[in-house]
Amino acid sequence: MTTHPLDSLTADEINKAVDLYRAHDESDENTLFINVTLVEPSKESVRSYKEGEEFDRSVKIIGVDSNPDGGFVASIDLKKEQVTALERLPNEAQAAYSFAEVGLATVLTKQNKEYQDALKKRDVTNLDLVQIDPWPAGGVVHESIKPGHRAMRTISFLKENETDNAYAKPIQGVISHVDLTLKEVTCVEDFGVVPVPKAHARYDAESQSEFREQPKPIEITQPEGTGFEVEGNQISWEGWQLRASIHPVEGPVLHQVSLNERPILHRASLSDMVVPYGSADPMHSWKAVHDGTEYGFGNLTNSLTLGCDCVGEIHYLDANILTFDGSVNFIENAICIHEEDFGIQWKHVDFNNFIPTEVRRSRRLVVSSISTIGNYDYGMFWYLYLDGTIQVEMKLTGIVGISAFDEKLHNPEQDLKITEELVSPLHQHLFCVRLDWDLDGGINQLHESEVVALPVSEDNPNGMQLKNVTTHLKKEKEAKRDISPSSSRVWKVTNPEKINSVGLPVGYKLLPGNTPSLLAHPDSPPGIRASFAKHNLWATPFNEDEQYAGGAHPVMHSGQGGLEDLTSKDRDISNGDLVMWHTFGLTHVPRPEDWPVMPVEYCGFHLIPVGFFDKNPTINLPPTCKGNSKSNKEN
Repeated sequence: MTTHPLDSLTADEINKAVDLYRAHDESDENTLFINVTLVEPSKESVRSYKEGEEFDRSVKIIGVDSNPDGGFVASIDLKKEQVTALERLPNEAQAAYSFAEVGLATVLTKQNKEYQDALKKRDVTNLDLVQIDPWPAGGVVHESIKPGHRAMRTISFLKENETDNAYAKPIQGVISHVDLTLKEVTCVEDFGVVPVPKAHARYDAESQSEFREQPKPIEITQPEGTGFEVEGNQISWEGWQLRASIHPVEGPVLHQVSLNERPILHRASLSDMVVPYGSADPMHSWKAVHDGTEYGFGNLTNSLTLGCDCVGEIHYLDANILTFDGSVNFIENAICIHEEDFGIQWKHVDFNNFIPTEVRRSRRLVVSSISTIGNYDYGMFWYLYLDGTIQVEMKLTGIVGISAFDEKLHNPEQDLKITEELVSPLHQHLFCVRLDWDLDGGINQLHESEVVALPVSEDNPNGMQLKNVTTHLKKEKEAKRDISPSSSRVWKVTNPEKINSVGLPVGYKLLPGNTPSLLAHPDSPPGIRASFAKHNLWATPFNEDEQYAGGAHPVMHSGQGGLEDLTSKDRDISNGDLVMWHTFGLTHVPRPEDWPVMPVEYCGFHLIPVGFFDKNPTINLPPTCKGNSKSNKEN
């Protein structure tokens, strides 16, 4: 049962939507469902909603069917129990891939004689032990794929048995091109035989010859219970309030984030991501996939396990996802919520006035989920702190892209050896988070702030003086910005209608991490299709139809609807309903330590209050330590 307009979709609601679609005169019995999403109500209706009031409930279903185009979107009013619109996707837009299409690409590849012959050249004859990895085919589209058709590429790996890690044995040089619209393999490329590597790389516990001594246990207990409360999908903790849900495309979404009843963000989520590869190896040179939006970050959400993915006193939120056949996939424990100690919040030792040493402990609320997309696993972690800070952290793990080493082909500056038989290519992981601001519930502005050194002069004879320079970014083109660590560049959102105790507008700043932007040429396929990756910052006026940094339907597309398109009119952002888009990530230079499974790498950013409070908001934290305790001595 739903009790709030932003409640997650229930299984009953999804089943009802599917039934209504199938009963519609224009529905197609051959439909493959891609996803179903809640049509989120307007900001105004959410703000004005009072508990117990009736509210509308509508969804959109996206799918593909017998029509040889990119698919359809069905708008369904659950309250009125009717399909209000059933429209084809516009122009050459393509719906995201379904699991059924991934399976189809696998089957068609294995059935193809040219493919079988290519494997025989490599002494691979048992197709049951061949693992097929289908990849999106957009960007660098093969000449055998007709314009407007849906397509995938497949690459292959060989397993020693059913439970083996196939990535240890790439079948180098063979790529199958599958036209999903025609349901046929249109081309099998063979770039030459390279021996299949012989070493295995099993990472499961049973395959390890020995374990290190078990680390001594750390137990996290909260004998008085957790400090947070969850009602439906609303979370309350230390003055924070927010709602969390899983979106089938974006993954975890935070709604109505507020602190002490002061709004901060209306909505925040991962808007898009791209993984461009930087190798000349034909097995990788075409890769620049939108892992989240071409497959669905939320569709591939893990079911989390206590003691493994999450440790401590945990509360989980579940999710319901529409599958290709119209059934509901119930993802238990899709979102993990817990508290963590986070070192000291503040401390001071006074040597002059004999004031007792004062120290306070910090803690944070963690809202996290993990998605597995092919060989990579991505953890998205939102942290809320006692002092009003919000942190976003992406955790990357899984298995790196692999090729069988060929000294004639591989450049050691592009393809890094991780074993004697394997190389892994240079690549990037670039994420774009969309931040829909509602700072203190009013009009918001965007400013850039950086620190510059003043020239040596009579007023600055030692050349030591600095100046903080702030620039109001008033148009979309002005807001295309990149990080500058040397000048401590940050971007600040303010509410000019709310003034703090020192006479300045209340604000929050975005503190970026040490993050790259897109290294590929601006006119390259990822430069066009993932234009959001060209800059670390973008800003737009709020538009409910502008949700995705790389366009709403990136499969096979040529950059339509991405941030470059959205900002091309150079709209005014000087004073209004502001949306900020932040691109961050990492450039991965593979190393032997990344094999057979990559240790977690981290990237992200912070949102930090700047004049949002009139003083340290944690000054009133009660002391928790015993002041006379030192080292390991008894009190």
